[in-house]
Amino acid sequence: MYLTVVSSLDALCRQQACDMLAAAYPEAVLMLHDLVEDGLLVRRAIRPGAPPQRGETRLEHPCSSCAIRLDIEPSVRRSRDAGVEHLILGLPPALPAAAVVRALTSDARRSLVLNAVVLACSPGAVEDQIWDRHTLFESGYLALPDDERTAGEFLMEELASIDSVLLAEPDVVPDDPPASARGLQLLRELAPHARITERATDIGPAHPGVTASERNTDVGGPTCAGIATDSPFTTVVHQFHRPLHPERFHQALRSLAQGCCRLRGQLWMAPAPECRILLRGAGPRVWLENVGPWPAYLDAPPPGLSSARETNATVRAIADAGHPSTVISATGEDLDADEITRLLTDCQLTEAEMKSGFTALADPFGLDTTHDIDSRRAS
Repeated sequence: MYLTVVSSLDALCRQQACDMLAAAYPEAVLMLHDLVEDGLLVRRAIRPGAPPQRGETRLEHPCSSCAIRLDIEPSVRRSRDAGVEHLILGLPPALPAAAVVRALTSDARRSLVLNAVVLACSPGAVEDQIWDRHTLFESGYLALPDDERTAGEFLMEELASIDSVLLAEPDVVPDDPPASARGLQLLRELAPHARITERATDIGPAHPGVTASERNTDVGGPTCAGIATDSPFTTVVHQFHRPLHPERFHQALRSLAQGCCRLRGQLWMAPAPECRILLRGAGPRVWLENVGPWPAYLDAPPPGLSSARETNATVRAIADAGHPSTVISATGEDLDADEITRLLTDCQLTEAEMKSGFTALADPFGLDTTHDIDSRRAS
């Protein structure tokens, strides 16, 4: 069975995109899921030439994993077993497509062929959504008050994992051509790997044999420039080979976050030199996460790492293959690459600080205490 997965931030964009896909694939079955109050997941299936079918599932907990495990995955499996050749799966608003793809394309389900993973969004609204400081619940996208994600966080994760963006313009707000043009430029910069189109007939496998979940989107790999040469949005990527001074980086991060709609990367921080710190930023929200030891040192950390007294030359020689280094990717409007380089270079430890040891430096992020801190800070 061919599977087209459609994610969205709001139900209106998802409905319009799914209607467009259903018209482009008239033989397909359209299945829509909506998570409403009190953990009730409502499912609607629309088959060509048949009346719509409706079902409900009361979730143990109103979260993505329960929605996938208790209803979405079983309903897709039933469709496959019933002989459906192509299923267009419309996910509940703000449910990550990557989680659904992982669950549905595991080794035990090779009979599913992923046709496309699509984000439905309005280009005229995307910039405001990224900079929205409110949670998904506060902005009216979800009925779940415990979900602390912002619209920007959801959009950044989706743009990193999907292979297509289907543009939708629900007739609920007046058309704003300048905002739509900027939004389209921003989408191209944030998702250079994706096919961005307003035609559902363009949706299909962009890379035969390679799914969106298999595509490497980690910072530090090959990068692509935006395809719109006149776009005001750019992405700059820098790599540094000394640990960062926590207090200097704390100050620099405030300045960096104010001018960037997206931050991604890994950090080598002086208070936790043995650990890889992930950096994520979406609009006004920036957070760090300690994900544990650097991959290259999981088995046997080299002598001296705990005291972090390696010289700059030694660190530079082992910066690849999971060894400590700082890599930061910043996307924003009219970024000054030289200024960002200077800002981050000044955050590195000096030669004197490297030689004197730095494990006692103050840690404003609290990253030296645990491997699973998720410290979210508004700029």
